[in-house]
Amino acid sequence: MCYFDQTRWSCGFWRWGHFREQCNKEYRMGETCGLKLVYETRVEPDVCKLCHDTEKKQRRYDKMYRDVQRWQREGNRSATIERTCGEMQDVLGQIYRMREEHDHRLQSLGQVSVPLSALPGSQEPRGRC
Repeated sequence: MCYFDQTRWSCGFWRWGHFREQCNKEYRMGETCGLKLVYETRVEPDVCKLCHDTEKKQRRYDKMYRDVQRWQREGNRSATIERTCGEMQDVLGQIYRMREEHDHRLQSLGQVSVPLSALPGSQEPRGRC
């Protein structure tokens, strides 16, 4: 039950910070007992890096979606559309994995999962190829 700093972002994501205080169960200097308790929580007003990265992926997916829609209207770009649709599926998989990682971290503290629509920049992907 050693004490550590904690950082919490506005989206609910958190991480352990630096070691602050040793508990009385561990007598060796520089060692910790393995149980972490929060000494102080530093609240960050911004969202976490994972949310920022998810927003970037979502913007990339949205641009690819708009490009495919435009190419389908213009016609004569079937190879480009097919390749971009494959890339869209890859990006979509990355977005879902990042959201799952984010939700797992929120639930590991016993918090309720945040709906996808509540995460910054996270709309449900539109359309399919």
